[in-house]
This record gives sequence, C-alpha cells and structure tokens, in this order.
Amino acid sequence: MKKSLSMLLAGLMLVGTLAGCGGNTAGGDNAGTDDGSASGAAFKIGGTSPLTGDAAIYGNAVARGAQIAADEINAQGGIQIELKFEDDENNTEKAVNAYNTLKDWGMQLSLGSVTSKPCEAISTDINTDRIFALTPSASSVATTEGKDNVFQMCFADPNQGTASAEYIADQKLGTKIAIIWKNDDVYSTGIHDKFVSEAEAKGLEIVSDTTFTDASATDFSVQLNDAKSKGADLLFLPIYYNPASLILTQANAMGYAPKFFGVDGMDGILTVENFDTTLAEGVMLLTPFNADAADEKTVSFVTKYQEAYGEIPNQFAADAYDCIYAYAQALEAAGATPDMSNEELCDAMIAQFTSMTFNGLTGENMTWDASGAVSKSPKGMVIENGAYVGM
Repeated sequence: MKKSLSMLLAGLMLVGTLAGCGGNTAGGDNAGTDDGSASGAAFKIGGTSPLTGDAAIYGNAVARGAQIAADEINAQGGIQIELKFEDDENNTEKAVNAYNTLKDWGMQLSLGSVTSKPCEAISTDINTDRIFALTPSASSVATTEGKDNVFQMCFADPNQGTASAEYIADQKLGTKIAIIWKNDDVYSTGIHDKFVSEAEAKGLEIVSDTTFTDASATDFSVQLNDAKSKGADLLFLPIYYNPASLILTQANAMGYAPKFFGVDGMDGILTVENFDTTLAEGVMLLTPFNADAADEKTVSFVTKYQEAYGEIPNQFAADAYDCIYAYAQALEAAGATPDMSNEELCDAMIAQFTSMTFNGLTGENMTWDASGAVSKSPKGMVIENGAYVGM
C-alpha cells in the first residue's frame, strides 16, 4: 500500500495543467460540485462552507483547494472522489440545514464546516450519524471535544495562542504587548485565553487587553488609544481579517504604528475589498502554509490555483487540499471501497488517522491523536511587498 501511494503522489507532480483547470470548479461561483466519478464509483465527500457572506474568502478558498486536490487524485484513475459543498454563510442554523442536505445526497465522509461555530453546530450530528469528519479550518476545541470521529487539519485555538506567545518571546518582537480580541467569538476567545497564560509564563508584559463584539466591530478608537497610551510596541490580533483591516486603517489614521502580529484568521487581509494593502506591510502572523515556498508540491498547487482563480491561495485553501490527500491516503491504506457505509468508513478512518503519518502542503510528518488534534509546526510569516514571506 505504501509503495502504491508513493507512486500516486509522485505521479501527481506530472499532471501539470491537466487537473488544475479541468472538470468543474468549487467556490462562490459553484456552491456544489459533483465531480470525480469518471472511472467507477466514487467516495462522496461533503462539507459546509461560507461561499457567500462575510467569511466567503475562507469558504471559497477551502472549496477551491479541495477541488484541485480531488481533480488531481481522480486524474490518476485509482481512488475517485465526488466532492460537494453547501453554503452555510457562516451561520449555525444554515450549517445544520446544509449538513442535512449533504446527508440526503449520500455523504460518506465530511469536511465538517470551515468556521468554528457552524462546525460546532453540526459536529454533534456528525458524531451521532457516525460520519467521519476532517475539518480544514474549524479550530475551536469544542468542535472535536467528546467526539471520536471529528478531526482537524488546522491548529486548535489554544495551540495558536501558545505558539504565538512563544514566537513573540523567542524572537523578541515586543516588550509591551497589547491585545484586541472579539469576546463573542469562540475562535478569538480560545486563542486569547491561552496566549495570556503563555505570555505570563514567557515573561511578556501585557499592558492593554481590550475587546469588541459584532455590534462594535467598526470603531476601534478606544482599544487603540488604550494600547497607544500604555506604550504598547506590539499589537496581538487573534481575530479574522475584516476587523483586522479596520484596526490597521484606524491605527494609521491616528499615527500609531506598533508591530502587528496575527494568527491564521489574518490570512486573507490582502484581498479585503477597498483595504489599502500597503498598511499591512510588516504585519506578522503564524500560519502552516507558505505560498512562496520553492518545493515542487507547493509550486504546483500555487500555479494551478492562480491559473484557475487569479489569486494566490491562502492557508485555508492549502489545508483543504491536504484534507483531500489525507483522506486519499487513509482510504487506500484501509483498503476502503465506495460501497462501504459511512459507519464502516468512520471506523476505518478513526483507525487510520490515529496511526498514520501524513506529509502535505501545511506540514511534514503530521500526526493526529485520539482527540482529533493535529500535530504540525507553524511558520512565521511577514507581509512584504504585498505578499507573505517566511520569517
């Protein structure tokens, strides 16, 4: 099996433009894609994703990255994948409806949801229905907690908080730290809480710790003035790219120029409509994916993504691409066939993911424990000349 998989992965690098633009595409212009069944029966993999709305940058990236991987795998003529996404608009109620639509379609394996709250909303049903799920980007602990069949390709929120504090301390990036976080969001809260405890352990001085909510996500003058008045030289932003873009804009308007450090939710800030991307110069973040990496696998993926969608893929696209390849590896190793029930596949995937090692775009020698959490190393990135560059 290992030899067969190695030959498959090696052959994928030779596919070139055959897979990247062939067949149907996934994303905002095509919310559901049925593809990959040209050679025999296919495994049905589904996911809910914000293909429209304020988190569509993430949702479309996931759908597109997953589709590129499925196209490559299907082109080899072995394992076949039929991929389908339903739009959840980053809304919990719509995510449940979208999940039920995918169940009616015959989904055998799941990509969960892209964002944490929707994924939390459907993960209990996923567990009850015994459909194995591997989410590319829903990072809250509650997504997987108490569910033996829900796994993550992304870093869990507490791990991002810990890694960020360690990186800032080890690299001596700031002496006085300010934090602006969203207290009605499980993603931001989970990262913030762990960052604070780890910062204390690392001897970092947090001089300002302020919050906002959905209702106050347009004016950050109070938070920024508090950070500035207390001499913060680094501003930690465990938030998504939309409020981050406003914070950068408003900080610039008031003449406040600390270092800015974010996490994976910051990925996408360079594509925010009407945002002056020059304000993001020097922004640092931790992410598992570097689109500028020179290895053959990354170059191939980035080239295909650019050709198909006219932009550089972000970390969410890369995580989704890895999800599909991890599924392919696990299905092959398990000797799984598309006529197996979702319950049978669930048991097989649990056994494989808790024992296998996976190499992908977002990490080498990745492993998973029984909690569903992935073990891989983050990369420090900085925005230079409008692009992400490894630090």
